[in-house]
Amino acid sequence: MASLPKLHVAVLMGGWAHEREVSLMSGKGVADALESRGHQVTRIDMDRQVAARIAEAAPDVVFNALHGVPGEDGTVQGMLDLMGVPYTHSGLATSVIAIDKELTKQALVPKGIPMPGGRIVKSEELFERDPIARPYVLKPVNEGSSVGVAIVTDDSNYGNPIGRDVAGPWQEFRQLLAEPFIKGREMTTAVIDTPDGPRALGVTELIVKSGFYDYENKYTDGKTEHVCPAKIPAEIAALCEDYALRAHQALGCKGTSRTDFRWDDEQGEDGLFVLETNTQPGMTPLSLVPEQAKHAGMEYADLVEAIVADALRRFAPEKLEGGSNGDD
Repeated sequence: MASLPKLHVAVLMGGWAHEREVSLMSGKGVADALESRGHQVTRIDMDRQVAARIAEAAPDVVFNALHGVPGEDGTVQGMLDLMGVPYTHSGLATSVIAIDKELTKQALVPKGIPMPGGRIVKSEELFERDPIARPYVLKPVNEGSSVGVAIVTDDSNYGNPIGRDVAGPWQEFRQLLAEPFIKGREMTTAVIDTPDGPRALGVTELIVKSGFYDYENKYTDGKTEHVCPAKIPAEIAALCEDYALRAHQALGCKGTSRTDFRWDDEQGEDGLFVLETNTQPGMTPLSLVPEQAKHAGMEYADLVEAIVADALRRFAPEKLEGGSNGDD
């Protein structure tokens, strides 16, 4: 990748979502990488005065390292659009759709991308009857990082029907998505935008040592083994990359995205399902996009600069020629 001119980048991180701590780790990694390349960096822990703080900083571009609501659902994107400030990753419309798991299905399934069935259910209904046959997965409609996910089986300790006094996402979220549980293997594929178009970086298999790939197992060192590249048949790897690229394009993702899969290896290609597409994947030391990028020959700082360059190509291509040189 051609080197970037010296820029002033505001790294937006933190906020008040469930994924605050992960976002702070992502933001620190991004900011450190940019500073190592000689860019001026303003670190902003998002609060209710964020628009004023960005306006005061007057950066060339905002690196959006927020995860969850309101940084990943279109709210921050709309604010930055109104302010006329370039920013990384996907725009307003894509963010609104991709964070909502039901809207994502409505966008991807008609394009021939297989996703689990299921339906939206009010939490109160769970205490009367199962929304679909067990085993099934319950997840919040618009959260990431497997926040609030529960797997309900015949022998689970949630009760049948689910007990009101049992801990689970039904205690915190009014609506949940119920999906059939797909047995098998957990995999993911990252996509990055380049000047020549989007590129799939590979396939990683996630092998959890205990339980399932929930928030704790994602972000606790040693709890999940990352096998990159995944030891799977070539045709399944190619299909993962194809689905991830198609999802990235169908949703209108920008910068980078990561599409997650479940694969029932007893069913071959028919057993591969897309679970979701993440428009702002993590950039922490345990995150999957940097890991796949490194395997593809791209160091962490190169990845960060590539995401920034993509934002400027879309919003302010003239800044790629000069930048601010960190003087403002």
